[in-house]
Amino acid sequence: MIVGWREWIALPELGVDRVKAKIDTGARTSSLHAFGVRLEQRDEGTFASFEIHPEQRSTRGNVRVELPVVEERLVRSSSGHAERRPVVRTGVRLGAVTWPIELTLTRRDDMGFRMLLGREALRGRAVVDPARSYLQRDADGRRRR
Repeated sequence: MIVGWREWIALPELGVDRVKAKIDTGARTSSLHAFGVRLEQRDEGTFASFEIHPEQRSTRGNVRVELPVVEERLVRSSSGHAERRPVVRTGVRLGAVTWPIELTLTRRDDMGFRMLLGREALRGRAVVDPARSYLQRDADGRRRR
């Protein structure tokens, strides 16, 4: 699969039909804009409950999510700032293909994209054409801009 430097993706298990994602081969792990993140210890392990705004530059359409935490990971941003983030596992759909990925949860209010799809999620599945955008079609077969 050939993807552009930005693509529309879906997170079906989270109830998100589409979110604009930056395809970021410089980031090892994928990251999702999440707010109100609360971690809760249960007999089954640690769970994260959080909200997401799937629409870029909008606070409409909040989605409340609860997922098991796989681990907490120290992530260093491109500016060098290190932050400990919860990591969750969910499915991502890009074009007609869905597969499981790990996502770190963090506030991305000031970032241009609500989600980064990192190189671990792309490994063995996609090649990035950095000169193009939105090469994959939505589940309904349409190409969005």
